[in-house]
Amino acid sequence: MYILGDIGNSETKVFLVNSNNKIIKTLNFSSKKINSKILNLKFNYLVKDFSIIKKVLFCSVVPKSFYLIKKFLSKKTKKKCYEVKDLKLKSLININVNYKQVGSDRLTNAISLLNNKDNFIVLDFGTATTFDVIIKKSYKGGVIAPGIKISLNTLSDKATLIPKINLKQIKKVIGIDTISAVRSGFFWGYAGLIDNIINLIKKETGKSFKLVITGGFSDLFKNSIKTKLKHNKDITIEGLIKISKLIQ
Repeated sequence: MYILGDIGNSETKVFLVNSNNKIIKTLNFSSKKINSKILNLKFNYLVKDFSIIKKVLFCSVVPKSFYLIKKFLSKKTKKKCYEVKDLKLKSLININVNYKQVGSDRLTNAISLLNNKDNFIVLDFGTATTFDVIIKKSYKGGVIAPGIKISLNTLSDKATLIPKINLKQIKKVIGIDTISAVRSGFFWGYAGLIDNIINLIKKETGKSFKLVITGGFSDLFKNSIKTKLKHNKDITIEGLIKISKLIQ
């Protein structure tokens, strides 16, 4: 059995995976509220017998949270708890960017898609809205745009007369009240941002791409993006499973 996890800015997702790469159990918890009590509660639900764990691997963009999880699981499993950048990722993918600065989650997503013939853009609706460019077996870099939820919350926090709003897919552009106007601005504004950035990436590289979308708001935008796409919410765990093979 393996413990594989994704520590994001907002949420941590952990998977119990067997040797046949089948997900046995999952758990989610806030990345901002991690302590020994929560870790005991969560991981004792995930695993009853820690002696069966053979590998532990996380991709993390929150160093403090990873440190606490690493300390806890190393003690429980008696195994080294790896972060993906601890491993020789360059044996799997060519990385043409500043290695120290690129997020582990973005590299993990890229590795999940790799083959020798296709180019990919990965659009991830996370705390930030990110675009990652993979050409053949090379990670070329990408784009980081403001996250939808953060932007929406910031607007309502700073503008007294704008309430907290849940986004939903809409057909009309012109709003008839504050809520519908804000929904229109965010839905059509981000839809336009997405299509424009994808087109600019194609123009700059002179390449064609397969588009894969993932993350919290991917359901909302999957039908509004003009480029043909594949919706894959499991892209990160699929990448972690590939990377875990580097652990001996």
